[in-house]
Amino acid sequence: MSSFEPPVKPRQLAFDLPVDARHGVEDFLVGPSNEQAYGLIESWPGWPASWLRLVGPEGAGKTHLAAIWAARAHAWTLPAAELDEAKVPHLASGGALVIEDCDRAPLDEPALFHLLNATKARGASVLLTARTEPGQWGLKVPDLLSRLRLAPQAEIAPPDDALLRALLVKLFVDRQLIVDTGTIEALALRMERSFAAARDLVDALDKLSLERGRRVTRAMATEVVASLFPDE
Repeated sequence: MSSFEPPVKPRQLAFDLPVDARHGVEDFLVGPSNEQAYGLIESWPGWPASWLRLVGPEGAGKTHLAAIWAARAHAWTLPAAELDEAKVPHLASGGALVIEDCDRAPLDEPALFHLLNATKARGASVLLTARTEPGQWGLKVPDLLSRLRLAPQAEIAPPDDALLRALLVKLFVDRQLIVDTGTIEALALRMERSFAAARDLVDALDKLSLERGRRVTRAMATEVVASLFPDE
């Protein structure tokens, strides 16, 4: 007589598939931490100078704000690491330009210096994004540092409680995950209070939910928070 063993339920595998993050103006969440930056982006073409620096922590929405402005200004977008002298004449010929992640090495400082001069001469607008202010980029060209410091700055601060909760909801919606308000509240009370932490948390919960074949629950959220933020 053979013994019967129930079939083992297969475990779901989590794949790093791209998330459909929406970068329209209607998708940007405005709160006290980013309203000054949002206002300056919205004020274009009435900027006080040809260049504007957009500074904020990792995951704060700099790329989203830059995309909003790029769509409005018909701007080209280029990662700072891809800038070199050969591209300067072409980039300066456009009416508007976004240079992203200027604080990430490597940065061709002479190319950026010449690009800023060329765009100013043509009356073009340039939006430069970074996590920190130019004095912290380790720049070696003094004239470049001087010009960057003279540019007006739009700064994004860490999120307040209301914006953090709204951001969690948006991130779950972007991943098509249904999460109740009690779970959102539990996350917001226990997590590290930053934009990057919110993205890491939702990413981890998305993967865990898929692996277990279950919707995101409050117990699951508490488990992930304890794993990611043990000191909170």
